[in-house]
Amino acid sequence: MKRDEYILAIETSCDETAAAIVKNETELIANVIASQIESHKRFGGVVPEIASRHHIEQITVVLEEVLQEAQLSVEDIDAVAVTEGPGLVGALLVGVNAAKSLAFSKQKPLVGVHHIAGHIYANRLEQEFEFPLLSLVVSGGHTELILMHEHGSFETIGETRDDAAGEAYDKVARTLGLPYPGGPEIDKLAATGAETIDFPRAWLEAGSYDFSFSGLKSAVLNKLHNAKQKQEELRAEDVAASFQANVVDVLSTKTLEAAREHNVKQVIVAGGVAANSGLRSALEAKFSDEACSLLIPPLSLCTDNAAMIAAAGAVAYRQGHRAEWDLNANPALSLERYAASGLTKEQE
Repeated sequence: MKRDEYILAIETSCDETAAAIVKNETELIANVIASQIESHKRFGGVVPEIASRHHIEQITVVLEEVLQEAQLSVEDIDAVAVTEGPGLVGALLVGVNAAKSLAFSKQKPLVGVHHIAGHIYANRLEQEFEFPLLSLVVSGGHTELILMHEHGSFETIGETRDDAAGEAYDKVARTLGLPYPGGPEIDKLAATGAETIDFPRAWLEAGSYDFSFSGLKSAVLNKLHNAKQKQEELRAEDVAASFQANVVDVLSTKTLEAAREHNVKQVIVAGGVAANSGLRSALEAKFSDEACSLLIPPLSLCTDNAAMIAAAGAVAYRQGHRAEWDLNANPALSLERYAASGLTKEQE
């Protein structure tokens, strides 16, 4: 009878100190997150040094909590997975060093995980993947279309040329005077407004699956600035609704076109902006009559968490990927380079 396999994961890439344990690749049995939102809210965004200090304070507590929640000891764990990048270098270092210390002290295998691979694999905790699949990754730092033909393979077929969608959300929210984090606030405000402003949509050249949101962000900021100079009143609800309609239209349309061209069996959504109700509704409408299935994770698995790192780490561990003890934080780690690395010297 096959023995159960447990992967413990640590995630500290930004402002969430998180640990989780996944059993047999897809069963989440413990998930603990210590949020820093209240600490960063007064600054209107994440302050890297403050984030790192909070991670140092919370990491041991979070690890003890996750083991207690799972009713396991470190000896029961088969491997320790950790986000190695991308992210804030100081924040990443806390998680990487905690994972290395834990793994080394108990002589457990260490597995480095790409943060975006984690967001993608959060979906596998809900439903098994069907290949080929297309993943729309939308977060504060990333907006990408990733094609996968098998586990662990990632081909970027579209990406933002400037601002990520989540970054544009935060900047527009700040201009409207909304509190941090701005994305959820824009989403709530948009639900009470109407699309009355025709902001330009950046479709780029024909056949491209790339994105661009800097022009839209500038158009919104200029509209608000000009209205203030002319003492014209603009309803914040309508600005939010018009901005969001623009973003979700471009994201959902390009995702549908890419899914059709590559004849995928499944489309999954990943990243913090996957929690956006406007985007979820638009994608559900676009794919309602398509042959491929649409998978959007529950809200609890959209934002940064360690469950997703455990899910991705479990696959990497099964495929033989191991990190050496000199594993370091890599704030600019590319998804393709990550997929091609990590095999032990014996396997290379």
